[in-house]
Amino acid sequence: MNSRHPESTPISQAFPKLAATRQEAAQMLSVSPPTLDRLVQRGLLKPSRATRRPLFAIVELQRFLRETTG
Repeated sequence: MNSRHPESTPISQAFPKLAATRQEAAQMLSVSPPTLDRLVQRGLLKPSRATRRPLFAIVELQRFLRETTG
């Protein structure tokens, strides 16, 4: 990619990923999707409900790890 021409940069490189799907979030935390659901039910994780399916903000996943790591 030519850094002098930002319009030629793929969108995935131009914008960092801000949120993860349920499956992606579970993989990032090394847990199963049902375990992720239980963490949400317990109030330990808060997904965004702005879309039809829940999205987990990357900063929310990082907060969870920070607060639950000994």
